[in-house]
Amino acid sequence: MEKYKIDKNYCIGGWYISEKICDDLIKFYNLNIKHTQDGKIGKGVNKLKKDSKDLIIPAKYSHDLINPYRLELQKCLDDYVKEYPIVKDFARFNIIENYGIQHYKKSGGFKVWHCERTGPNKSNRVLVFMTYLNTIKKGGTIFKYQNITIPCIKGLTLIWPTDFTHLHKGQISKTHEKYIITGWYNFI
Repeated sequence: MEKYKIDKNYCIGGWYISEKICDDLIKFYNLNIKHTQDGKIGKGVNKLKKDSKDLIIPAKYSHDLINPYRLELQKCLDDYVKEYPIVKDFARFNIIENYGIQHYKKSGGFKVWHCERTGPNKSNRVLVFMTYLNTIKKGGTIFKYQNITIPCIKGLTLIWPTDFTHLHKGQISKTHEKYIITGWYNFI
């Protein structure tokens, strides 16, 4: 699996997965578009902060268009653990929370700084995963304290810690639509 080069000190791992898998995930999204919902922050919708249409996927859901992604994502996680072996000492974790495919129309995105572990109901989150499903110039993810922007490249899959040390937000494109799939590894 080809690795995307990121400074190891940032604790952000990046790998490229198959573009066909990305195409299949967008196909899955489009086949299920009637089940999409406005993107939420916490329990509410605030399009000034997050403007997206999300397709929620149950953690244990199995489908021919989803399963190959989960297998590739596991390979990314295995590489992440090799890069940061302290993770092997953590309590067991897995994807147990629903995750989702997010579609951002032009000028849409996650517009505010945020992290993935902000309260008791999110306290068992360990790592974040995210894959860009299409390529967009100036449509990546900005990490505040690492002072980097990861580009939106089709197939690029990122894994990083959930905490405030990794505040991030989307780089908003006024000219292109963007698709990602994202979720969390939680302590079991």
